[in-house]
Amino acid sequence: MSKIIVALDGFSSCGKSTTAKRVAAKLHYAFVDTGAMYRAVALYFHRNQVDCNDLNAIEKALEEVHITFEFNPERLASDTYLNGENVENEIRKMYISDIVSQVSAIPTVRHAMVAQQQKMGKKKGVVMDGRDVGTVVFPNAEVKIFMTADPKIRAQRRKLELMQKGEDLPIEQIVENLKIRDEIDSNRSEGPLKRADDAIDLDTSYKSMDEQVAFVLEQVRRVQHAGK
Repeated sequence: MSKIIVALDGFSSCGKSTTAKRVAAKLHYAFVDTGAMYRAVALYFHRNQVDCNDLNAIEKALEEVHITFEFNPERLASDTYLNGENVENEIRKMYISDIVSQVSAIPTVRHAMVAQQQKMGKKKGVVMDGRDVGTVVFPNAEVKIFMTADPKIRAQRRKLELMQKGEDLPIEQIVENLKIRDEIDSNRSEGPLKRADDAIDLDTSYKSMDEQVAFVLEQVRRVQHAGK
């Protein structure tokens, strides 16, 4: 079968990354977590006190930001590295969630990350998840999925994820964080969270992870069969 690009877009805490990782593993494709890339940039900006309103400071900082992914055999997944440091756990913390939408809305940041993402997918055989993969990064992706879920269920999932990482936050704070992120992601000028016209909808509210993965794989099989 010829290799294709699989784009999974949608709101946070809908299961995008986990679904994408498992689909990539099943297909023996590369997995690119675009959200992790923006989180890594947000971490660098936070650590170095980069002013998000200072274009010169942003451009200078981006020259120092080098993001890579390395497979972790213990997790059976890729970890995110920022300038050679494994930051996989740090970028998932709530203080990064609070600022990542603001950082990812900066046009200069988006241009830099999109260029990297397009380079990663040049040879195809890639599963990529994010907010604008099917609309901006790879508008010609052969499979586009737009994932949604009930806001309350998304908040519960996020709370469980944080608890597993040692952060126990009130559900109200998580709901508010998701609400703010949705607002920023959907209304930014560059690469807003938007459903591609040819995307297939996947509501994960009451679907198990196995069901989500099976749904995406079925879309891939249909496309590959049609392209024989």
